[in-house]
Amino acid sequence: MKSVYDIQQFLKSYGTFIYTGDRLADLMLMQDELKELFLANILESKDLQIATMILKKEMDEIKNKTV
Repeated sequence: MKSVYDIQQFLKSYGTFIYTGDRLADLMLMQDELKELFLANILESKDLQIATMILKKEMDEIKNKTV
């Protein structure tokens, strides 16, 4: 995974579609879903870390734009 889009596509492959209209909320929900997939032993630790870093970077960019 290299982008938020890649994360969305990964989640879609497991039947998870996230769109609330609030980008920040969507990113947080994606993060929660990834954690659940990790706890279910579907996602490896390394992939969870990479995806989490991507999501946090995107969240920081959104928060910095609103300040």
